[in-house]
Amino acid sequence: MAEFGEDGSLPPLNPEDTAVPSDKAAGKTHCEVSVLNGDCGISENMVGSGSLVAPGSQTGVDNANTSAGLDTKSEIPRRSSIIKDGKQRKERKKTVSFSSMPTEKKISSASDCISAMVDGSELKKVRSNSRIYHRYFLLDADMQSLRWEPSKKEIDKAKIDVKSIKEVRTGKNTDTFRTNGTYDQISEDCAFSVIFGENYESLDLVANTADVANTWVTGLRYLISYGKHTLNMIESSQNNMRSSWLGELFDEEDTTNSKQLSICTAVQLVKKLNPGLKNVKIELKFKELHKVKDKSGSDVTKEEFIEVFHDLCTRPEIYFLFVQFSSNKEFLDTKDLMIFLEAEQGMAQVSEETSFEVIQNYEQSKEGQLKGWLSLDGFSNYLMSSECHIFDPEHKSVCQDMNQPLSHYYINASHNTYLIEDQFRGPSDVTGYIRALKMGCRSVELDVWDGPDNEPVIYTGHTMTSQIVFRSVIDVINKYAFVASEFPLILCLENHCSLKQQRVMFQHLKKILGDKLHLDPPKPEDCYLPSPNELKGKILLKGKKLGTNCTASEGEVTDEDEGAEMSQRMSIETAEQQTVALKKFQLSKDLSDLVTLCKSVEFKDFPTSFQKQKHWELCSFNEVFASRCASEFPGDFVNYNKKFLARVYPSPMRIDSSNMNPQDFWKCGCQIVAMNYQTPGLMMDLNIGWFRQNGNCGYVLRPAIMREQVSYFSANTKDSVPGVSPQLLHIKIISGQNFPKPKGSGAKGDVVDPYVYVEIHGIPADCAEQRTKTVNQNGDNPLFDESFEFQINLPELAMVRFVVLDDDYIGDEFIGQYTIPFECLQPGFRHVPLQSLTGEVLPHTLLFVHVAITNRRGGGKPHKRGLSVRKGKRSREYASMRVLLIKALDDVFKTAIQPLREATDLRENMQVIQTSKALLESSEGVYERILQTQKAAMEFHENLHDLAVKEGLKGRKLHKAVESFTWNITILKGQADLLKHARSEVQENLKQIHYAALTCKLTKGSAVSGSFGSSESKSRCSLEAIPEKAMAEEELTDEDN
Repeated sequence: MAEFGEDGSLPPLNPEDTAVPSDKAAGKTHCEVSVLNGDCGISENMVGSGSLVAPGSQTGVDNANTSAGLDTKSEIPRRSSIIKDGKQRKERKKTVSFSSMPTEKKISSASDCISAMVDGSELKKVRSNSRIYHRYFLLDADMQSLRWEPSKKEIDKAKIDVKSIKEVRTGKNTDTFRTNGTYDQISEDCAFSVIFGENYESLDLVANTADVANTWVTGLRYLISYGKHTLNMIESSQNNMRSSWLGELFDEEDTTNSKQLSICTAVQLVKKLNPGLKNVKIELKFKELHKVKDKSGSDVTKEEFIEVFHDLCTRPEIYFLFVQFSSNKEFLDTKDLMIFLEAEQGMAQVSEETSFEVIQNYEQSKEGQLKGWLSLDGFSNYLMSSECHIFDPEHKSVCQDMNQPLSHYYINASHNTYLIEDQFRGPSDVTGYIRALKMGCRSVELDVWDGPDNEPVIYTGHTMTSQIVFRSVIDVINKYAFVASEFPLILCLENHCSLKQQRVMFQHLKKILGDKLHLDPPKPEDCYLPSPNELKGKILLKGKKLGTNCTASEGEVTDEDEGAEMSQRMSIETAEQQTVALKKFQLSKDLSDLVTLCKSVEFKDFPTSFQKQKHWELCSFNEVFASRCASEFPGDFVNYNKKFLARVYPSPMRIDSSNMNPQDFWKCGCQIVAMNYQTPGLMMDLNIGWFRQNGNCGYVLRPAIMREQVSYFSANTKDSVPGVSPQLLHIKIISGQNFPKPKGSGAKGDVVDPYVYVEIHGIPADCAEQRTKTVNQNGDNPLFDESFEFQINLPELAMVRFVVLDDDYIGDEFIGQYTIPFECLQPGFRHVPLQSLTGEVLPHTLLFVHVAITNRRGGGKPHKRGLSVRKGKRSREYASMRVLLIKALDDVFKTAIQPLREATDLRENMQVIQTSKALLESSEGVYERILQTQKAAMEFHENLHDLAVKEGLKGRKLHKAVESFTWNITILKGQADLLKHARSEVQENLKQIHYAALTCKLTKGSAVSGSFGSSESKSRCSLEAIPEKAMAEEELTDEDN
């Protein structure tokens, strides 16, 4: 093992052992260095990259930031300390990523791969002694041998015969990689191994980019399969399905049978097949082809049409994915597609019939449809279809329990709905209500004042906003209230009218809304509000209400006037003058009686509310005050919102109608967070994205930990949530398609230099962001190939946001974004449709990504699981019970310590079949013991306060005891749920193993019907990987390299 120097670097390599020079030594041109994208972890500028995940690889999507040399804080590549070049080396030919160079031919077929291998590439040869050697590898022109240089071996020995190659493995999946000291600094996506010879020796290589690694893996696998007949096979079968399909389309357009099309017609035909392409680019490609052929006319032949389509419409990243599953064929048969759908896309119980149906839906060629073959174009069509959208289609309709109390849901809410610009001088318009209601908003605001001709009007009082007639707004609400959602709509009424015009308001509301108004009084015996299902098609009025003892036609109540507060803040400067005195006004009893389940009351403090507030009473919180409550009383705020509705509205200082971050209040359980719909940006992106997850009906069920009567959750938690299993989210940003030039950006002409941010929004412990490198001068099809990993501690409250920006020295410009709740992510290879700043879908503008989530079936494998990773020794973490200092209760909770440890052990050990069997046998008993402890503890709940007082607890100790009780109950319920989920997951995994064994014919007779354990042992010979001689490479000396 090589020793590291004081600076952590390896000792310099011997001059004769050094290979290719550094970038500077090689005289690398500006064009070459400016477009590098996705360099692997051990290059001179070390930035992680990735290729697509192959089936059977031992690890899932790797985190790009684990590659050495990436400074995660500054995100600037730093020089590697792993390899130090000893002396200046002579210049050698350099290689770059094929897809990174705009002028290079893209790799989009097997023949392209073979051609690139003959030209050669710089690769890094990895040895188990932590040494890494730069070598130049190439395929002999006769395709019989793989050679490398420089080497001290004789020229005839510095090679591997292609026919001796047994296997080509992707990733770091040999002992040489696993025992190498630089394992963590080598990108999984750039690494591959050639297993060769009778002793199964391994040649372990790392490419500069994922594209180069894919090129070699694809080419070598073709050579292994077809040997010296590879080119003949490729030439005979290459693109037959594509050529016949395109030929038919060409002939349909060639109505004169002239064997040619005008260039205009040819351009439109290519555009029809790939709408994202620009006409100018297609036409330029035809003209370039004609120029190369010295062709004088502009008409296009069938061969030219097919060639241009091949060059413009073949996406290399999809081609490399395609060949990983095609078994070195130019198509996927039904079995190949089955493996892809199940292993990568997370489909359950996939059959050949399922695959055949996909082929019939997306394959264009008649040959493919008849034979059940999916060509590269059909595969691309499938990946770009709605079936491969990143958003789970189950969430496009109402999919949550809608029978919970109203206070258990987040409610899509609008602030100053009537405004279409800022809230101080902006115009008011009924279109604000139409837009909000069509977007699924379930809480709109009406700020009503006396108007001319005895007609109330709506506007922001004490400001210069324009006015709209109250009656016209009610007409619009009546028309659009239930267009987007059938669930209850809340009208937040700020009433500033005289008694005379209040009567007019009452008449309009009764006459126009009629039976839609909910007028049934709350039931005193109920403890919670009705459910959304019970209130379907109903409109609830939120406002001030007279006391039940009021018998007169009117009475006095306090005024709610957000406009006055804003006006005062605009006109004063000193902070101490910013308190607004509560005014009194006369309220009509008729109007008061329309308010039933949403009576507006003033909030004083949490203890008062817990004792006196009724479940039908609603408090409105100024953003600033709500933030203070969230910061100082996070637990109380969450508990308050379990029973009562809380509305949070923007600070009056937001005169530009900017938005607050709704996540700051959703994490406290606040149901109604009023947003300025007229102001686009990050905050509205979060709001719109969040409410997509339940059919965009305007209601989203809050996390269980925020609904249960006894549970512990702090809004400001910066650690894992008790009773909730954290999930690891792996996201690979693969490529982009058709990024438009940002609006208003003219400094760079039509040039786009895109990069991508991946943001996680949720509780403080989950908030994070990562960005890719910039791809220079390529907005049409930039390749990023970068992987990121995020730990999600509370998945139910997390959102993922993809943002694409244009890198500009003046200031980065916004291109597009897409925001999606974590629970709506589909695993596997997915396309993300980007949206503009104002929320419109950008036509044909997509991100291509891979999503994998550990502990969820499909879409990749758990990070660092299995033999491919050296696991560090880590002590197992067990859930703990807190001491209450109440003896009777502490004794009860002590009985849970052992079953909690057993539950954790069972869950942690469920990775192999034998331990999975143990979980199935033992989990039910452990589960029951945990539930018994929980049930016994809950019997003390009602008398908890009295018990604590008897034990002499008071003040802070009493509060701590109550908090510890809720913590312990949360732990017990959470661990029981996790064990129950683990049991279900094991059962599902065993089913998949069973189906896979049947599909692959690895079991027979009783092996199928018997236990999975016996099935595994009987089929072990079939499932074992090709053996490798672990020490073969180690036995070679440095002289051999």
